[in-house]
Amino acid sequence: MATFKVDTEQHGELNCWRITSRHAELLIAQQGAQILSYQPIGDEPLLWLSDQAIFRQGKSVRAGVPVCWPWFSNFQRNPDSVKAMYHGSEAPAHGLARGRDWQLLGVEEVGENLRIEFDLPEAQGQLPDWPHKVELRLLIELGEQLHVSLCSRNLGDASVTLSQALHSYFAVSDVRQVHVEGVEGLPYIETLEGWEQRTQQGKLGFASETDRIYLNAPERLAIVDPQWKRRITLHATGSRSAVIWNPWTDRARELPDMADDGWQRMLCVETANVWDDVVELKPGASHVLRVVIGREAL
Repeated sequence: MATFKVDTEQHGELNCWRITSRHAELLIAQQGAQILSYQPIGDEPLLWLSDQAIFRQGKSVRAGVPVCWPWFSNFQRNPDSVKAMYHGSEAPAHGLARGRDWQLLGVEEVGENLRIEFDLPEAQGQLPDWPHKVELRLLIELGEQLHVSLCSRNLGDASVTLSQALHSYFAVSDVRQVHVEGVEGLPYIETLEGWEQRTQQGKLGFASETDRIYLNAPERLAIVDPQWKRRITLHATGSRSAVIWNPWTDRARELPDMADDGWQRMLCVETANVWDDVVELKPGASHVLRVVIGREAL
């Protein structure tokens, strides 16, 4: 007997699935194969969904885990090797994958976990102005922890270079009261101050807008949230970069899909391959960008 439930829902213009297992509840949009929310049974949500989110075709939702692929952030800030892959005149921020409908391949129980798999067929040569053939799949495993894997396999006869991210929005009690473990002593790019390279001194807390690319990031990072008495843990593989972002007051007021005080309840810690940490896929080669999200009591 199945111990999970899958319900189809419509949120604005987007087709979604609400998937409930013995461990947690997920809300996933077909567009971008984007996880919109993730809440373990009996706990506060681990992933944040903006209460002013806009559910519109072609627009990523301010929530959960948008998939950024085959480039990250502002296209012009990407290395030349990534920019050379794209032949269009206009390049949407964070790539082409997050605004397109993915195909749900299946939902099945594997041992104690629930396995959910998506595919983006357009990545095999049909993405506009990106004429490469890559099998692109997103694998989600729902158990005591949430496993998210972005799998790229080059089906073509020439190398493909890309940057990418699992742009995770985490739910916190109050960002001013939390800190991130694991970045102490790391070099980072301070994008708000001329893209200077600096070194993290001590633990990372938050008292203003933050937008940093941490280099040589360790496998494990964590968000410590004393008010909710928990630590959100992230174990990443296939990545040497971590992007940490919070818009704070002024930037949040400019975002139509975030409440003016929404910045207080979220923190992005993104598992990524960016800056000089790009992925080069030779013909037939594969790469998996993976993060395992869990929680520990404080």
